[in-house]
Amino acid sequence: MSSKHPRNEVDGDSGGSDSEYQHALEVVLDPGNNHRRKSSLVSADAPGLAATNQDTACFVHSLLEQQRKGDGGNAVLEQIAEDSTQDKLDATLDKGQTSNQPNIHSRLLTKRQLSDMAWGVRELSKRLGGIRLKLRVRTVFILTKAHDETLIGHTREVTRWLLSHDRETRYTVYVEKTLEKNHKFDAKGLVSEDETFQDRLRYWTVELCARHPHTFDFVITLGGDGTVLYASWLFQRIVPPVLSFALGSLGFLTKFDYTGFGDTLTRALNNGVTVSLRLRFEGTVMRSQAREHEKVRDLVEELIGEESDDNRTHKPGGSYEILNDIVVDRGPNPTMSSIEIFGDDEHFTTVQADGVCVATPTGSTAYNLAAGGSLCHPENPVILVTAICAHTLSFRPIILPDTIVLRVGVPYDGRTSSWASFDGRERVELNPGDYVTISASRYPFANVLPQGRRSEDWVNSISRTLNWNSRQKQKSYKEWGETETS
Repeated sequence: MSSKHPRNEVDGDSGGSDSEYQHALEVVLDPGNNHRRKSSLVSADAPGLAATNQDTACFVHSLLEQQRKGDGGNAVLEQIAEDSTQDKLDATLDKGQTSNQPNIHSRLLTKRQLSDMAWGVRELSKRLGGIRLKLRVRTVFILTKAHDETLIGHTREVTRWLLSHDRETRYTVYVEKTLEKNHKFDAKGLVSEDETFQDRLRYWTVELCARHPHTFDFVITLGGDGTVLYASWLFQRIVPPVLSFALGSLGFLTKFDYTGFGDTLTRALNNGVTVSLRLRFEGTVMRSQAREHEKVRDLVEELIGEESDDNRTHKPGGSYEILNDIVVDRGPNPTMSSIEIFGDDEHFTTVQADGVCVATPTGSTAYNLAAGGSLCHPENPVILVTAICAHTLSFRPIILPDTIVLRVGVPYDGRTSSWASFDGRERVELNPGDYVTISASRYPFANVLPQGRRSEDWVNSISRTLNWNSRQKQKSYKEWGETETS
């Protein structure tokens, strides 16, 4: 969704600097306010994102920036009309100013900052849902299941369609690196059809997605909901608009039928798209630090009590952006887990269970549903907490606002360790004293929706895939008068 970035011919390179795009599709807030727990301020081992040193090229970020600064952001939103083009938005937003902002994880934000961030994302998503946005797409990223022969054939078909000279724009298409030598994809045969395909057919790797997400203007997925989740996993910060074709088992996230894909892509690329910003979570593993001269430690006291400047109890061990859920469970241990749950600066409860599932509204139809959690419309600004096989009759799933920072940890006196998984992919062991912070992410997932189906689409999807509230209709009574006359 970025603009003003002429591209070089070198694979994976871009005319703009990395820092120019690092804050696209995020909310930028003043870093000077008080943050949360001091341990969370310790830098993770992984390097952080670079600060922005020039005006952003992303119109979404510009809108959110002006909303935060209060210098006409709402007025700019009001000026966005149906069939808006990116050129018009750029001209409008050029009047505003952006400031240099360092990267700050959402777990570090104060209550007010987190509330402002969540409100900004919701407000912008609401406005974007009512317009058709024409983007300047030059580079297309295609994601599919590289081990499925049928989908590989579809990938080749879509790639050939995009590369064809019948298109007004000369698109550069990126497919997965493993398809370069795949006989079903037949890259050599595809390139032999036209010599210009050689320069415009390129291959992406996980490293390229992580280091240069701004390389791609638009994402096309061919598969099911798992393929869309993988797209979210690949783009841990900036997420280009994602258009998903339904070629999988379910279809909560895959909104477009593959039949007639050419017409769908023509309308999307030429006439514009409607974008919905879906809430993602930022999950950070916090590792307990060894402390001298203290044999007995209490996780509740450490997370609720005061922390001295020279004695940090925990340090970050890795952060992940997730679209579905974060699960803390017993892993391979044969016994149930003991799990402490905290919300902001309050200890909520101690759970004896196989695990705890913390889901986004998008993830309410996944593991959360299987564990007995509530179904939730994806536009609700909430966090869903559901126990997995709790050893109690009284624990019930709870729904919390997305302005809370949750902490889910293993007590120091726990019998076993627990395991944390992020969107079912990364799996990390939590030793006694470790915990995971979970908060609303500053990087929402940009999901492309079909025109005119925003309100009823989700209800239709749960009715279609889960047969929600499907039963035989109750028969009506026959009145006495009807029986006598018959």
